Amino acid sequence: MINPENEAGALKVLKEKKIVTIQQLSDLLECSRRSAQRRLKEWQTYNSYNKYGKYFTLPNIPKFDRYGLWKYKGVFFSRYGNLENTITHLVKNSEMGLDASKVGKIVDLLPRSFMSHFQKVSGLIREKHENIFVYFSDEKDVYQRQKNKRQQAAKEKELQLPPDADAILILADRLKNPKSSIEDSARRLRRKGMSINPSAIYNLLDYHGIKKKLRIPTHKGIQASL
Repeated sequence: MINPENEAGALKVLKEKKIVTIQQLSDLLECSRRSAQRRLKEWQTYNSYNKYGKYFTLPNIPKFDRYGLWKYKGVFFSRYGNLENTITHLVKNSEMGLDASKVGKIVDLLPRSFMSHFQKVSGLIREKHENIFVYFSDEKDVYQRQKNKRQQAAKEKELQLPPDADAILILADRLKNPKSSIEDSARRLRRKGMSINPSAIYNLLDYHGIKKKLRIPTHKGIQASL
């Protein structure tokens, strides 16, 4: 049985430190790890979705952002529990689904470190759009609404030029890799965290009158050249 004074002391420390590991709590309570785990469950603590899930916090401590996330000293927590539940919630409540890059920015993790586990997740549909994988809700009405919204946004984006900051990075990439296709440029830039599609690069190069032989994917999958 855990000493009430130890429990009160542990709660005080946890409120001050905000986060704690199971081993730290076990030491504070002077009990086994199993007993410490039972206390965490009784306290209805949140478990971190990064750092191998080894950190815990009391339910009244996190100040969640609009995505339901709280980040403290490099340790991340979600109102929705683990990473899978969190991403499923984010996708289901997004306007037009989410690609890996967007998910990574929201949860503040590198997509390659976790998205490979999301190829088949209950509640989500994974489809390829403009050469990137996008995750949608598997609820029929939500899925159709998200997909329609994404397709409409893609059409509008084709007519737009990228912002100046992105344009500089795009032109720098073209100078560094003059022989690669627009599609390859888009892939490289997305790996660096930029949300860009081949059409936006095409529009920018066309606007600046850059006439090079570049492969450009069309809507029907036929390649054109600039």
